[in-house]
Amino acid sequence: MSVKIISDSASDISQDYAKKLGVRIIPLQFRFSDGEYFDGIDMSNEEFYRRLENEEELPKTSQISPYRYSEVFKEETADGSEAVYLSISSGVSGSMQSAMLAAQEFDGKVKVFDSHHFCISLRVLVEYAKRLADEGKNADEIVERLNEALKKVRIIAVFAILENLRKGGRLSSASAFVGELLAIKPMITIKDGGVEVLGKARGMKKGIKAMRDYIESEEIDLSMPYAFAYSGS
Repeated sequence: MSVKIISDSASDISQDYAKKLGVRIIPLQFRFSDGEYFDGIDMSNEEFYRRLENEEELPKTSQISPYRYSEVFKEETADGSEAVYLSISSGVSGSMQSAMLAAQEFDGKVKVFDSHHFCISLRVLVEYAKRLADEGKNADEIVERLNEALKKVRIIAVFAILENLRKGGRLSSASAFVGELLAIKPMITIKDGGVEVLGKARGMKKGIKAMRDYIESEEIDLSMPYAFAYSGS
C-alpha cells in the first residue's frame, strides 16, 4: 500500500514542482482589493509581489474548508492508499483544524501532521515525507519520523524592507520609518509555530553576514532536504 503526501501552498511548492515531486498541493486563497485568488493558480508569485507594491493593505488569506480537504483526501485515497497531510503551522492558521475534521471521515487512512512551519521550512518537511513514502514507510512511520525532524528544521531570513511588516500591523509606522532611516534589517526564524526575531543588523550586507554566521553555527546535515528562497526582486 502506498502513502500519498499532501500539503498546501504555504509550503512554497508550485503546482508544476508538486507534479514533478509526486505530491498534492492544496492552494490557499487570498484576497486583494479586487477579488479572491487561488495561490499559485490564479496568480504567479511574481505578479503577487508586484501587486504588493501598489496595495495599501496586505491581502487577507482564507483557511481551507473541511469540504475542500475532504474532496482532496477522497481523491488521494480512492485507490486504497494512505495519506499524510502536512499542514501550515496551527499557530498562524486554522486550516489544520479543518483538515482534522475532514480526516475523521477516512477511518485512520489520513494522518494530519502539524508542521509548526510555513514557507520553505514546510517545503523541506514535505520533501522529506515524500522521500520516506518512496522508501516504503507507512503513514504512522512517516509521522513519527517527521516529529523527529521537527527538532532539527531551521529557517532563517533577513528582511530587506520593513514596509510589508508595517502594512501587516506587526510594526508601527514610526518604527518602520526609523528602521528604514537607520537601515535596520531584522533576522527572523520560525519557532514553536510562530515568527521570532533572532537579531538585527545595520544594512543588508551585515544582515546577510549575520544570517550566514548563524547558519555556520548550526550543524548542517546536507543529506536532508534544504532550500533557498527570496521574495520580490
